[in-house]
Amino acid sequence: MELYPVKFTPLYKYRLWGGEKLKTQLNKDYDENNIGESWEISDVKGDETKVANGPLAGKTLKELIQEYKGDFVGSSVYKTFGEDFPLLIKFIDAKTPLSIQVHPSNELAKERHNSFGKNEMWYVMGADKDAELIVGFEKEIDKAEYQKHLEDDTILEVMHHETVKKGDTFYIPTGRIHAIGAGVLLAEIQQTSDVTYRIYDYKRVDAVTGKERELHNDLALDAIDFTYYSNFKTDYKTETNTSNMLVHSPYFKTNFIKVDGTLEKDYSSLDSFVIYMCVDGALELQNGGKSYSLKMGETILLPAFLNDVKIESDKAEFLEIYL
Repeated sequence: MELYPVKFTPLYKYRLWGGEKLKTQLNKDYDENNIGESWEISDVKGDETKVANGPLAGKTLKELIQEYKGDFVGSSVYKTFGEDFPLLIKFIDAKTPLSIQVHPSNELAKERHNSFGKNEMWYVMGADKDAELIVGFEKEIDKAEYQKHLEDDTILEVMHHETVKKGDTFYIPTGRIHAIGAGVLLAEIQQTSDVTYRIYDYKRVDAVTGKERELHNDLALDAIDFTYYSNFKTDYKTETNTSNMLVHSPYFKTNFIKVDGTLEKDYSSLDSFVIYMCVDGALELQNGGKSYSLKMGETILLPAFLNDVKIESDKAEFLEIYL
């Protein structure tokens, strides 16, 4: 069977801090309350997304890789990762703040959890007035001072708080403390990993368990990068009908594309799958004589086998993601 652009059925995740924007603004279809995450493309064990469109409908992401190998993910990607898909793609809605957290490096995650690390990035799709993110430290700090702030319950005072708006982008490498604040809707691209160390959680009690969530401060201490930076936000261009470099890391490459009219993309020199996350507006994607619609809050994967796509839109913005 010939490969084609693939959409997956999202997996909706209850979160203590989740709201309703995934439903009301991104038109996600679910009935539960407090859905904080829509896992768009996932190969996390037990949470593998399934194809939603076309003849491959019902197959998991893992099954596609097993069947099509390099034609699906790219020869070099398959050589490096085998049947494991390297990225986890999400939309996140925070009605209340997420915990302050950090992710371990690849080396630490492998040693402790037999997992990838969790380098990730955020693209803000919407933010309430005065909504903010926490990224890194506000000043120079060492391990001893950090521990003292934890003991005194003043850890928030040394975190860098940044008010955000639509389009703001942050790269979160492993080791960097971070948290999504209340009122933020964003797209998240990350390594395939679900390893998170919670540092601080506002002493909240989960309505489902009736308990405070577990903290992992002993594990986190050796994972934190205490380096101070004067700026954490990513600067990028927003030129129309071209790929604007957003975040290029060793783990994924993400570009920002604003379409007005017609855009033709040639991926013949790229040995990788390509993912589009629509973050505003709507577009039509044409490949192999067929058309695929994509609107805000939707995601589509172009197998590496496909080289040429044509995109048409009156006005749309999307993230272009590959390895």
